[in-house]
Amino acid sequence: MKAYQELSREELLALQAQLQAEYEDAKGKGLQLDMSRGKPAATQLNLAGGMMEVLTADSDMKASNGFDVRNYGVLDGIPEAKQLMADMMGVKAENVVVCGNASLTIMYDTISRSMTHGVLGSTPWCKLDTVKFLCPAPGYDRHFAITQHFGIEMITIPMTPAGPDMDMVEKLVSEDASIKGIWCVPKYSNPQGYSYSDETVKRFAALKPAAEDFRIFWDNAYVIHHLYADKQDEILEILSECEKAGNADMVYEFCSTSKVSYAGAGIAAIASSKANLDWMKKSMTIQTIGYDKVNQLRHVRYYKDINGINAHMMKHADLLRPKFEAVLKVLDAELTGLGIGEWTRPNGGYFISFEAMEGCAKAIVAKCKEAGMVLTGAGATYPYGKDPKDSNIRIAPSFPTPEEMAVATDLFVLCVKLVSVEKLLEQ
Repeated sequence: MKAYQELSREELLALQAQLQAEYEDAKGKGLQLDMSRGKPAATQLNLAGGMMEVLTADSDMKASNGFDVRNYGVLDGIPEAKQLMADMMGVKAENVVVCGNASLTIMYDTISRSMTHGVLGSTPWCKLDTVKFLCPAPGYDRHFAITQHFGIEMITIPMTPAGPDMDMVEKLVSEDASIKGIWCVPKYSNPQGYSYSDETVKRFAALKPAAEDFRIFWDNAYVIHHLYADKQDEILEILSECEKAGNADMVYEFCSTSKVSYAGAGIAAIASSKANLDWMKKSMTIQTIGYDKVNQLRHVRYYKDINGINAHMMKHADLLRPKFEAVLKVLDAELTGLGIGEWTRPNGGYFISFEAMEGCAKAIVAKCKEAGMVLTGAGATYPYGKDPKDSNIRIAPSFPTPEEMAVATDLFVLCVKLVSVEKLLEQ
């Protein structure tokens, strides 16, 4: 099949008529498919079923330090939960605070605290004329929603397969003291599935920000979320790299078990320098007397250690891999060589990123919705929901079954073809 750009107007019109007929047929099927968010499927949630049985009324409810987890106290988290989360991130347990059920809450609180009380004694951001954040894009919509919620100005940084455009990051951070942070999903990034190269991590650690209160928000959400046993991305550990570069306080790292155990009842943690954690805990002690330690104990008793978690994640991979492969198989078979789309092939994470022809993403998403398939809104992967090229679409294969994914991708491909033909005919 020739690339669509090489077709004559007559060929495009004939193709449009054929695709429109196929689309009308698809609409008549009454499909109800949801690929809007990277939610674990019920089969994945069932994997952790045994966690509900590790603690009973008769269980020993004491942590390894003898503390009764049913009581107030232990702001940092019980020692064995600190160790488990530290091992997930590859950091020391002393650099970890285990919090509630979601890393998003910790990120929100960290921004909020910086707004009202500053960072390590610096001026609270709310008292400054301008506060800016760097936002690698395509990126995670909920990160951008947090900074937008607090009125922080967002600057888009282009993503590459090695991570954010570091020339741009270095230049902006070193020249503008109103830039206070950057959002990062360093491993199997949302939505492209890219992992930062060693050089990128080292350049992050060696940044020379104009602002003393500049922080890297390192959301290591997919740190252990591989799709293959024999094909796994690895990244450098940022805390130790920052320490080596003389920037020990420059990073906050976040992770959780939301897509390991239960999406609504996992445990989440932050890792940072002692100075940063001490500063944060001044507010945390006002906010809470202690997070849910029963849930922390439940997780540790069930997984035991990082080896237990890694073995569990391979069970997730066995469920997710066929769904990703179902999508890629259809994209490869139907769109290769047509010149109307490009897509990523991640080794882990929860998403496939699709780049349509410029000016087509919103129309593709709308056509999919009309035929019974909900996708993440076009533009959601950019600050303010504005994709300058209107081309990026995030595909989330986790929630439907592999069979539903194949049907959904067939419909998606049909909509990509139809919208692309319409776009070329307009030109």
